[in-house]
Formats: sequence, structure tokens, C-alpha cells
Amino acid sequence: MGSGIGQAVGGSFSETHWSSFHYLNLYRFVLAALLFVASVGVAPENSFFLAEFSRLHISVSAFYLLATGVAVMPLHRYRQHFNLQLSAYILLDIGVFTALMYAGGGARSGFGALLLVSLAGAGLVGQGRLVLFYAAVATIAVLGAEVFWALRSAFEQAAFMQAGLLSIGFFATAISARLLAKRILANEELARQRGIALANQTLVSQRVIEEMQDGVLLVSQDARVLQHNPRAERMLGLRAVADGPLSTYSSELAESFGAWQSGGAAEPEPFEIAASGLTLRARFVVTESSDGAVLVFLEDMGRVQERAQQLKLAALGRLTANIAHEIRNPLSAISHAGELLLEERREETQERLVRIVRDNTLRLDRIVRDVLELGQRDRVHREPIDVVAFLSVFLEEFCVKEKLDGKIIRTEIADAGRIRFDRSHLHQVLWNILGNALRHSRGEPGSVILRVFRGGNANSPALEIHVIDDGEGVADDLREHIFEPFFTTHSRGTGLGLYIARELCEANRARLELLGNAPGAHFCIKGEVIGDSQS
Repeated sequence: MGSGIGQAVGGSFSETHWSSFHYLNLYRFVLAALLFVASVGVAPENSFFLAEFSRLHISVSAFYLLATGVAVMPLHRYRQHFNLQLSAYILLDIGVFTALMYAGGGARSGFGALLLVSLAGAGLVGQGRLVLFYAAVATIAVLGAEVFWALRSAFEQAAFMQAGLLSIGFFATAISARLLAKRILANEELARQRGIALANQTLVSQRVIEEMQDGVLLVSQDARVLQHNPRAERMLGLRAVADGPLSTYSSELAESFGAWQSGGAAEPEPFEIAASGLTLRARFVVTESSDGAVLVFLEDMGRVQERAQQLKLAALGRLTANIAHEIRNPLSAISHAGELLLEERREETQERLVRIVRDNTLRLDRIVRDVLELGQRDRVHREPIDVVAFLSVFLEEFCVKEKLDGKIIRTEIADAGRIRFDRSHLHQVLWNILGNALRHSRGEPGSVILRVFRGGNANSPALEIHVIDDGEGVADDLREHIFEPFFTTHSRGTGLGLYIARELCEANRARLELLGNAPGAHFCIKGEVIGDSQS
């Protein structure tokens, strides 16, 4: 026997088969009840059965009601041997309706139509060639009953013609119902597969939106948020907010949305969110949905600038790698030649020119060395550093190499703890900042203050390292340029020290800030504190 479309692996049947089979049994039970009522509740003169077969049709209809009741109530939960159960019930229908047809006077009684319904139901829920077997059995039963009726009474040619046409109807009904069932099951399977694919796609899309680095909101035309991803909540400084008016999310975003609806640009000017401290840029895209909902993409401008900075540093790294060899070798040759010229006896003017060449050669070499240090930004190995122990060793080395009186730098260390930083990076950052402070200080004892303490807040604790000098400070018109590369106010400076220090701090998830003059330049490093100081 051929397998049906809805059949599951291993010979079991789908839920659709068993549900359809259950509804077929319910129909048979209702029909049996109606036939039993018609048999016992109608007077013999009004019955559509022949009076001489009253006992037959009553007993047959009673037996049919009992059998269908058993099939509906206790056995519909028994989900094994599907074909065997279906065959037993259809053969029972054929026997019952043939007996009732005989009790009603043959094919002209009309019970053949009930057989058509049973065969149609078998074709819809059954499988393969079994439906043809049911039609063949029904044909044999109907023709046999008609022959028995003809032998018992007079032969009627019209009755046999009607029985033959009814038999043809059996096969036509069974085949048509089976073809219809195959198409229905095929469509159901296709719908099921598409439903699974849609559910999987929905889950994937939902996960992608949740993991996006940009905030996403779906907003209706009347400025109500229909959906949003968790990233949007974090960017707007919210926590577990329910969908509602856009103004409850952010008044700045609501104003940008209103301006865009009035004909403004698709990407309005960036705006700052006070709750999160981020500067965001919104982009509005109209969807093709029936309600005209709008997708709002929120982009962190800080991340955009960080990516641009990374691209700039990558390009700078490639450039420095290419020019390092080409520049340093000629510089070494020039420096060596200058030293040889200084050893010869020259006039004062020639000696001065040679010193100029040598000094500028050293300055160029220092610039190249500083630029090459930017390549260390991408090689970060953050580790817990005990600040007290680190500063003790660092200050001793710094004073020795700079030939500095240790009293010039005054340290003020409070509850410091440990900071998570790359050790070589922290060394370079402090060296650059302290060197800058010394150049602009008075050079007296206590002219440079190195102050360390815990700062931040309960949610975001930080360890702060402050470097303050007693110089003239930073002029207001120079403050915004102080961290720009190659910007310097010192005649022998390269203009890269503070720029490199800030880049290395950002690589270690720290910040280097220029605070107000106190009274001289005041720099602050804010890094991640991870615990108490350990000796």
C-alpha cells in the first residue's frame, strides 16, 4: 500500500490523520443515532423501511449505534494501527448500510448515498489503494444485495441499473476524495514547512536586532513606540521601559522625529541624551507596512568617532612602518656626520651651524620615535597593577633618567587600590604627562603634584591619577588643541606626547582629561579600579 503525504517517519501517522479520523467517527455516531431513532420512533406505516424487515433494521441500527459509540468514546485515544481501525469501521459501514438498503427495498431506498459519504470520508483520511479496496467491497455488497433481492422477488432491470451507477459512484467518490486529500495534505505540509521557516527567520531576525550595536525602534505615525531592542534602552538611559509615546523615551528624539515628519532631513543633527551621557544621531526609514510605521536607527557618535580614529591610526601605522626605515637611516647618517664635524677645528659660525644640524636631527629622530609608539595602541595587555608599588618604582626611574631632584614631585596617594592597565602603556602615559608638567613648572620643590585617589560613583568606580604643575596653566584658546598631534608650545617639543598619552589611555578603556588650571595645567587619568591595594 502506498504511503500518504502526511505520514510520519517510522509508519506513524500525523496529527491531521487522527483528528480527521476522529471527526469521521463523530459523524458516524450522529448518523447511527438518527437511524436508530428513525427505526424505533416512527410508526411502521410512515417508516422508509419495509414492514416485513422491521426487526432487521431495528437490530442493525442499534448495533451500529453501539459500535460507533464505542469508537467515539473510548477508542479515539488509541492511536495505533490506523489502517486497521479505518478498515474495520468502513467495512462495518458497508455491512450496515447494505443491510439497511436491503431492508428498505434495494437500491431505490437511498441508503447508497450514505455509503458514498462513508467512502468519501475514507478517501479523505485513508491512504493509498485502500480506498479502492473499500469501493470494491461496497460494489460487491450492493450488487450482491440487489441479486439477493431479485432472487427473493421479481427481477427489476431499473434496480440493477441504479445499483450499477451507484457502484461507479463509489469508485469515483473514493478516487476524487483521495486526490483531494493528497492535495490538502500537501498544502498542509507546505504550510507547516513555511511556518517553521518563518519562525526560524523571526528568531534569527530578533536575535540580530537584539545584538545590534545600534538602537532600533519601530515608531507609528502618531509617535508611539511599537517595538524596540535592548540596545536602544541602554543608549537612551532607560531600563525596562514599556512601549508607549516616543516622548517618554526621549524628548530630544521626539523633537527630531517631529521635525523629520514636517519635512526635515532623514538624518537630523546629533543630539545629546542626558540620561546616558551619549551623543546620538537618529536615522528615520519609512517601512512598507500598511500602517506606515517608521524605523528609527540610533547611532552612538562616540563609537563612530572611535571607528574613524581606529582607521586613522591604522593608516598612520602603515605609514610609519613604511617611512621608519627610509627616515631613520638618513637621520643616523646625518647625525654621525654632524658628530664628526664637531670633532674638527672649525670657526665659531661653522660650529654653530653644525650644532643646529645635530639638534634638529635629534628632534626629527624623537618625532619618528614618538610616531612609532602609536603602534603600541593596538597591542594591549591589560593587567591588575598595584598603583602604590608601581609609582614607587616609576618615580625612582623617572628622577634618575631626568636627573631630577625627587623633592620637585610631591605625591599624595589616598586609598588607591589597583588599576587595570597595560603596564608599559601606563609607564609611557605617566612619563609623557610628568615630562610635560616639568617643562612648564617652576622647578621648585613641590612644583609638580602627583595625586592618586578613588573617584567615580557607586555604579562606575574609577581610580584617578592627577598631575598638577605650578606653571602658567593652559590658555583658554589652546585647551581644545592640547591633545591634537604635533601641537606644541615648547620650542623643542614634538607635539606628540599628550596625543600619544590620550590614545594609550583610550586603548586601555581609560580617559585622559585636561581639567581647570590649579594653578598650572591639571591632567587627570581615570581608569578601571578593581580592588584594594596589595603589597
